[in-house]
Formats: sequence, structure tokens, C-alpha cells
Amino acid sequence: MTFLPWWKVPETIFSKDAYIGPIPPEKRKRNLFEQWGDAILFAVIVATVFRTYTFEAFTIPTPSMEKSLLVGDYLFVSKLSYGPRLPMTPLTFPFTHHTMPLTTSTPSFVDWFSQPYRRLPGLGTPERGDAVVFNFPEGDTVVANVQNQSYYQMVRDMGRKKVSDPNTRIMNRVGDDIVSVPMGGLLVRPIDKRENYIKRCVAVAGDTLEVRSGFVYVDGVKETWPEQAQFSYNTAFKVNYGERTQAMMKERDDIGIGDMGSYSLQNGQRPVAGEPVNVALTNAQVQALEANNPYFTQLERQDNPRGTERGSKLPIFPNDKRYDWSEDNFGPLWIPKQGATVQLSLENLPIYRRIIDVYEGHDLVVKGDQIIIDGQPANSYTFSQDYYWLMGDNRHRSQDSRFWGFVPFDHVVGKAVLVWFTKDPETGIRWKRMFSGVK
Repeated sequence: MTFLPWWKVPETIFSKDAYIGPIPPEKRKRNLFEQWGDAILFAVIVATVFRTYTFEAFTIPTPSMEKSLLVGDYLFVSKLSYGPRLPMTPLTFPFTHHTMPLTTSTPSFVDWFSQPYRRLPGLGTPERGDAVVFNFPEGDTVVANVQNQSYYQMVRDMGRKKVSDPNTRIMNRVGDDIVSVPMGGLLVRPIDKRENYIKRCVAVAGDTLEVRSGFVYVDGVKETWPEQAQFSYNTAFKVNYGERTQAMMKERDDIGIGDMGSYSLQNGQRPVAGEPVNVALTNAQVQALEANNPYFTQLERQDNPRGTERGSKLPIFPNDKRYDWSEDNFGPLWIPKQGATVQLSLENLPIYRRIIDVYEGHDLVVKGDQIIIDGQPANSYTFSQDYYWLMGDNRHRSQDSRFWGFVPFDHVVGKAVLVWFTKDPETGIRWKRMFSGVK
């Protein structure tokens, strides 16, 4: 290798070949593959920058925000509203979130090259009433074949050993069927690769929140109830639920199959008169049915008293037996604010433990009656970021902060601003709803 330069330099000097310089780009012939490759690369870069820093498209897969946001809605979410969050896991397969196409659990990102949380200035911060898109706070650990359930709730119900065993089988919904599937192992996801959720912001940092009989009170003031929000009602069918009744309910009262829960419907069958049913309704729908109700017997609004668990073990935040809160009767609870200090005790530690240990990255242990943070005894803690309380408008069919707690600001993605396309699973495209603003 040391001989090569001494041989190559004289050869270049005495060569008879004339140096004509680089070929001008306009004269260089490029094949079709090169032309398309450049165009696709440019399009990918532009689209990635656009969806990272300005607006990104999302879809609504579940009814947790009905009837404000509907299953089948396609949204534009503004990253500018709260400030674009810089990529924390930048090495990702283009146009994927966390999973490779045509797979169910293969990660589409690498986590050996990551960046700390940073956010560019935005137009503001989340406010009460905003429809906020965020990364699911409990989504740091996911069961590979049961990604629609919270890992932490599964651990409370089944035990960590069973959930961590990839061969443990569990009944889970796959499409329209409920089948037995193996756990498949655990997946770990960084903040920006956790599942995207959308909920209504009902309380911001520094607020004191309480839920009384399903209604939210912030600092003692009752919330402004979203016009299209729903409660669930227990009732029974007056008539057989045939195709004619189904069409009439949908056309006259906008009550679809997805709004009702009954044994028959869950098993793909037609309910008969007298069968109990739980139906989600807006205030306007309730008033219409009170005037003319050909479908159901008397409607009784669901109101779960304190201490109600509904089939799971300690499902309500802070998931501790010392708190008897339910989804309808909850709190009061103070929402942590950046720079604020809270006094810690063994009694209130379940409320703030995940914030200190997970979201803000400190080492927290309890030894006897003493709380130890980063090796030092602690009786207080100062928060390093703001937190928010987010709930679905479909109050009895939403997995939200009542079940898994606070949403840190570093998990916030953006604000839903526009429905650009929408399709009802039963009736097709909702033409009147297209290009409507999100309320």
C-alpha cells in the first residue's frame, strides 16, 4: 500500500489522457431506475419532515371518543399546536410507527441510537377541552400477541410470571373472533414508539380533579359536558333486534351495533326481546328516546360506586387497595405541575410513584416506613414536567387516565384539528362529516 502513491502520481503526470473535468449534470444520462429512485427518496424525505414537524394523519379505531370522534374517522393532528417533538428514535423504517409491515410484532425501529426528549416551541400547551393525541404511558412494555391490553393490568390479574412466559395462553379478540393465543413474549418500546391514543383533556397541571357520578369537577367547578359525549345505560330490548330494527335505530337515532353491548351481539347473534343490553347514548339521544322509545325498556344510567372493580383486579388508578375509587366516583386528585413540590408519604406514594420512578427516571425504593429516592431519604418531591388528565367522551367505554393515571407532557404528540375523511362501518362514507373541524 505504501508503494501505490509513488507509482500512481508519476503515472498521472505523464499520462496522455486529457483531463476534461466532471460531466455537467444536464448532460449526464440517467436511467429510469435512477430517476424514480431520486423522486421517491425526495418524496420520502419531504413527507417525513412534514409529518414530524407540522401535521400527521391518524385514524380512530375504537369508540372511546364517540360521538365526538367516530370509529372510521381519519384525522389531521397538528404538531404545531403544542410544539413538534423532535424524533427520539430517529432510525425507523419509513411511514411506520412501531411495527414492520406484514408482521405483528417485529419492531420497525432500532433503539441503540436514540435522542433525549426535546420539543420545538409551539402555539401553546394542552388546554381543557382539547382532543389530544399522545403516546400511551403504560405502553413501555407490551405483550407481543395481546397488544390491545395493558401489560400492567394483566400482571395484576394473572401475575408477572405467567404474563412474561411466551407460552402462556390467553383468550383474546382477533378480528371478530375470540381465540386462545400464546403471550408471545414481551416488547419494550421507547416513548415515541408507544401506541398513539386520543382522549379529551379534562384537567391540566395544577388542577384538582374529582369525578362525581360520572361528571368531572375541576377545582370544584363542574365540567362543560361535551355535546356529543356519551354515558352508558342499562336496559333491555323491547323487540327482537332484526335487520329492520337495526336499520331504523341507525337511521332515526344513530344507534349502531358498536353502541350496544349484549351477550348475543358479542357472539354474532341477534338479540331477542327481553335480553339485557348496555347502550351508550348522548344527552340528545336520551331525550329523543324519552319522547319515543320503540326499542328499549326504561333506561338506567350506569353509575359505578366506589370500590367497584368490574372483573379486573385494582383496575382504577392508582391501582392500590388503599384507594376505593371507581370510574364514576374518583378523587379528589391534584395534577402534578412542573416546579411544584409535593409532600410524600406511604399513603400518597401510589399516586406519584410511577411519575418519580418511570416518567422522570429516578431510583425509588421503600425500606420499612422510609421512602428512598436516588439513595437519599425523601419526604418531598419536585416535579420536572407538567402532567395532564385525559378521558374519553364515551365515559363508560374508554380506557383513559382513570385506569392508568397521568399523561406526561413528553408523551404528548399533538392536537386533533380536522376530520378529512370518515367511513361508518355499517353505512359507508359520512359525506356531511368530511373536512369538519374537531370539537
